[in-house]
Amino acid sequence: MNKIVKALYARKSVRVYTEEAISPEDRELILHAALQAPSAGCQLLYTILDITDQGKKEKLAELCDHQPFIAKGKLVLVFCADCRKWLSFYREAGLSPRKPGAGDLLLAAEDALIAAQNAVTAAESLGIGSCYIGDVMENAEDMKELLGMPEYVYPACLLVFGYPTKQQADRKKPERFRISDIVCENVYRDKDSQEIREMFNGRTGDKSYEEWMEAFWKRKYESDFSNEMNRSMEVYLKDFR
Repeated sequence: MNKIVKALYARKSVRVYTEEAISPEDRELILHAALQAPSAGCQLLYTILDITDQGKKEKLAELCDHQPFIAKGKLVLVFCADCRKWLSFYREAGLSPRKPGAGDLLLAAEDALIAAQNAVTAAESLGIGSCYIGDVMENAEDMKELLGMPEYVYPACLLVFGYPTKQQADRKKPERFRISDIVCENVYRDKDSQEIREMFNGRTGDKSYEEWMEAFWKRKYESDFSNEMNRSMEVYLKDFR
């Protein structure tokens, strides 16, 4: 197993950091690595916001489902799906571009998330921990104001970086599902009841499958933050209709 694959296997979300700062050189490496990611037509349909203002970090920590560790991040980056900047490029050439649509938004979100994963992988190679924050999609109105986001721009993800504490470095990474649980050959196939239950064998602790799944359903799918995320996405999507 080579170093890159080892880093992918080793990487886990880190939410507690030491006081060690990330050097300007490593910050530049992480950002340059992000820009090396594959991109549709090499358009780089994203904008990265480097959040250096401590007040903004603290506000993000509150808006992103009240997660104080965000404010303690040594590097905080918001990857925005950006369907706006190429409109400016086209207009500069005297063209009249159409209004961006849902397909443009999805393409920009793909670009942003691929770039974000490059940043995460680069940070891991430098011994720097990271954590994805999907909650940056919440509270659309406040987030637009805080980050100065105009129409056709939305925050696809937030990344928080810092050197992990020993406890975080030693913490066991959550076990992933098997390849056979996730990969379908050629076409999509729903799993039957037996296959579903086999997927969760050994994962529910002292709870039955039904008990564990109900608790998870309430904590994630039916949670307040999940419903708020969906509400906020409706706000962002208004630009594309």
